[in-house]
Amino acid sequence: MKKAIRIITYVLIPLLLMLFSAPQLLKTLYPLKYEDTIEECSTRYGLDKYLVMGVISAESRFSEEAVSNKNAKGLMQLKDETALWCSEKYGIVGDITDSKVNIEIGCAYIKYLLDLFNGSKQNALAAYNAGQGNVLKWLDDKRYSTDGKSLDKIPYGETREYVKRVERRSKIYKNIYDGKVIF
Repeated sequence: MKKAIRIITYVLIPLLLMLFSAPQLLKTLYPLKYEDTIEECSTRYGLDKYLVMGVISAESRFSEEAVSNKNAKGLMQLKDETALWCSEKYGIVGDITDSKVNIEIGCAYIKYLLDLFNGSKQNALAAYNAGQGNVLKWLDDKRYSTDGKSLDKIPYGETREYVKRVERRSKIYKNIYDGKVIF
């Protein structure tokens, strides 16, 4: 009897506590801010909102003050020249350090890249990280693309890991915030 009580006390109760606190722990590890703006902009540009969440998480960990060593700014880590080009193309007005403007320009840019690469999420994410010029070169190079449409190999390690990180975080955000947390 004492052994059964010990097992319940030291094993089952902690396991149950961990199980029931896991969703909250995951939400702490993968916070979601700016949900309304993400929803609005992802809908406007026909994007999966969880993809946008994955990009923001990978780029800035949802810190609107983030600035990279390459001077990319805000939640979606936009460079000034990319933001200016995209703002002009899509008629977006505002400062890229403003979270709403940053998310809208980032979503517009992802939409542009998805259109450019015929819906290939991998190519679009690689271009978001390494630049569309690099991805276009890789697609023309048989070492990286056998069909000229999809990348068999991403030559930049940082970009290869970035694509995996965004895809992984997108899935995690979907599982957590779509009410389908899986243990």
